[in-house]
Amino acid sequence: MTETTIAPPELAKLSRALPFWLSLALVPLAWTAAFYGGWAIVLVPVATWYLFTALDAALGLNTENADPSATDAHLFWYRAITTIWVPVQLAMLMGLLWYVPQAEHLRTAERIGVFFGVGVITGTVGINYAHELMHQRNRLERWMADILLAMVLYSHFRSEHLLVHHRYVGTPRDPVSARYNEGFHRYYPRVLWQCWRSAFRAEAAMLSRKGLRWSHRSNPFWRYWALQAGFVALAFALGGWSGVGLFVLQAGVAIWQLELVNYIEHYGLTRKHLGDGKYEHVQPRHSWNAAQKASNWLLINLQRHSDHHFKPDRRFAVLQTYGPDEAPQLPYGYPMMTMIAMVPPLWRRVMNPRVRGWRKTYYPEIKDWADYNKARTPMPR
Repeated sequence: MTETTIAPPELAKLSRALPFWLSLALVPLAWTAAFYGGWAIVLVPVATWYLFTALDAALGLNTENADPSATDAHLFWYRAITTIWVPVQLAMLMGLLWYVPQAEHLRTAERIGVFFGVGVITGTVGINYAHELMHQRNRLERWMADILLAMVLYSHFRSEHLLVHHRYVGTPRDPVSARYNEGFHRYYPRVLWQCWRSAFRAEAAMLSRKGLRWSHRSNPFWRYWALQAGFVALAFALGGWSGVGLFVLQAGVAIWQLELVNYIEHYGLTRKHLGDGKYEHVQPRHSWNAAQKASNWLLINLQRHSDHHFKPDRRFAVLQTYGPDEAPQLPYGYPMMTMIAMVPPLWRRVMNPRVRGWRKTYYPEIKDWADYNKARTPMPR
């Protein structure tokens, strides 16, 4: 691991946290698209995918690590962005659901384009911030995560991520860990169904251990469904059926963005089977690491995913980055990698040699990878 260079007092400065506030710049781009239509509808996708890819190329890697002992007081300005984002996204989404359906200067295709861009924001930023918030222990931050996820109709992600993915990552019991040679277009429909089912079963199993049925009021799925229904109703109240359609469109784009990232984060990486249904403990080598500076600003260090799975209780500001001797490295940041993932032959050309190299480096004793390559079907009970 690289040497720690950022001490808690230095970390506490606003100037250190400000680059992570870049996500706020996407909101006026969405409104610009709505006000002008035409060429402006591409502003958000271009900025999110292409601009940050260019910035990654220009700014290079960030291999600094913050002192993990930093307290929440030191991290005030980092925590503030995830807290502020909730009302910002709510205002952006609801405001556009009111404005766009009645904007006479926008044609149907332009309205769709505006909300495609909104979905890029609610997926790239909103779900990512929900991911940070759901990992915290206090109830307020978890509620904020639920609100963000309900805005994209993907509330079960919290249960699936915390109860299934982190527990079973890199094993056949985790639907999210993409298998070697599994293209995204096969992966995507599979996880849409399997993740919902595994999340529901995980919550039902927890209730069963307490002697309760899945229908008990403490099942968070009741809250998920109520919040999602509330947002659909609000979309109808603001924009009628057109508002509902645009709301569902942005949710679909956001979910697509999330699952593209999920696909990238563990592609081809597996934990060693120890026999009797047991697997080795999660290590940094079981997630792809990316140290690209600009995209880590946008994604609040999500690309330091190796450390997130190794120490999931760490806030994003103190996540550590690893060198190639400790964790496998992506060749580019997530914005570029998601574009590559949409072209399976190109993805295989870029990533399959890296997976094979990872296997030789960490598990030279495993000669037959056939069982590890099988499609993931077993669900957690």
